[in-house]
Amino acid sequence: MPSARDKVLCLGRTYCDIIFTGLPEMPMLGRERFAQDVTIAAGGGAYIAAAHLASLGRPVALLTRLGTDPLSRSLDPELEASGIDLSFVERSDDAGPQPTVALVKDGERAFVSRRAGASRPATLQEALAAPGMRHLHIAEFATLNDIPGVVAAARSHGLTVSLDPSWDDRLIRQGPDFFEACRGVDLFLPNLEEGEALTGEHSVEAILSRLKRHFPVVALKLGAQGAAAASASAQASAGALPVEVVDTTGAGDAFNAGFLHVWLQTGSLQESLAAGIRSGALSVQSPGGAPARHRR
Repeated sequence: MPSARDKVLCLGRTYCDIIFTGLPEMPMLGRERFAQDVTIAAGGGAYIAAAHLASLGRPVALLTRLGTDPLSRSLDPELEASGIDLSFVERSDDAGPQPTVALVKDGERAFVSRRAGASRPATLQEALAAPGMRHLHIAEFATLNDIPGVVAAARSHGLTVSLDPSWDDRLIRQGPDFFEACRGVDLFLPNLEEGEALTGEHSVEAILSRLKRHFPVVALKLGAQGAAAASASAQASAGALPVEVVDTTGAGDAFNAGFLHVWLQTGSLQESLAAGIRSGALSVQSPGGAPARHRR
């Protein structure tokens, strides 16, 4: 079991996910569609990864900004039940509402989100310097782009750093500027589409080879094909588990948590991949990204 000295800090925006499942067709302009079900849950890569880390027994804290509006406050019961340290959550009037509407059809999904206010929590330096912190996980490149000194600040406190780029049409195609902004990141966690956009390559081996030039460790999420990982000295791959897919929202963030939890313990790419796939498989079997026991 990890000790209090092995705490992970998860940085990123927290959304209120409104997830419609069981859609017969995706909406079209001027047309209405009816879903079979709807789930309202806390979302965002930082929270989802933190919730899965907590469920694995890893000490974890959430570093985020939340609004004071009714939609933001509606997330409080779930957050408080998650087992996550919430002492670095900043409440601010300008930080909400921050909703994401997810439309799910046949296990795949489309999103519409609103970002509210700045992404840099006032508690950032306090959180990085807190006793027991070992690792900073940045849940989206947009947050790193907004807080360009955060990787160097984390490393100055002795923390290792991971990053999930989290698709952003405006930011994902910055070319060399993207990798320069990521300097100092130890573990990079893209999915296949992000890997292709960042490298211009289309085979898993070529994507990993290109990304290894910029990151010591890369874990590439391949959806139904599983995942692959590479470092300077090792390479590994693992297939997906055969489970019924209800909703893939947050599955990549769940994978990040499983991978990170074991990577911090053992450094083994193969063991970390297996753990990441287990967490991702757990996530896709119910709506929303966090472990189902935390949701309403």
